[in-house]
Amino acid sequence: MAIVIALPILSFLLVLQSAVFSRIVLLKGTADLVLIALIAWAVQKRVKTAWYWCIIGGLLVSYVSALPLGAVFIGYILAVGFALILRQQVWQVPILAMFIATIVGTILVQMVAYASLRISGTGIPFWQSINLILIPSILINTVLAIPFYALFNDLAKWLYPEVLEV
Repeated sequence: MAIVIALPILSFLLVLQSAVFSRIVLLKGTADLVLIALIAWAVQKRVKTAWYWCIIGGLLVSYVSALPLGAVFIGYILAVGFALILRQQVWQVPILAMFIATIVGTILVQMVAYASLRISGTGIPFWQSINLILIPSILINTVLAIPFYALFNDLAKWLYPEVLEV
């Protein structure tokens, strides 16, 4: 059930990200709703399908992105992998894991995007990309991490109910 519901949720977030949140710009940084959703899903302790969600989200965003094919997919895999490792290490304070994973995940995705653009012959100077894109994106994604964590925590509780022992 959790895998089936991933496609409509991530598709909706991708449309929302492309149509609405791409217009809300801080310097040149924008929100990555799909990334935040994948991280919020991965840090939930009950969730067993984080990799499936990562593959679905990575393929969706790679399809509509102007970045070289697979760049976003690789960034998402790194970000979700980090979130899953962090979930095991910071298991008592999952909201802290959400914040750390959002910051590090944003850095990973942006650095993979920067490297892929440099390899393809396009790009901007490194420090300019840090100041104009990376730092504002981290700020926006971290602010959005709080409501996303709450929403995906409720979704995880609904899809993975606790088993009561009798």
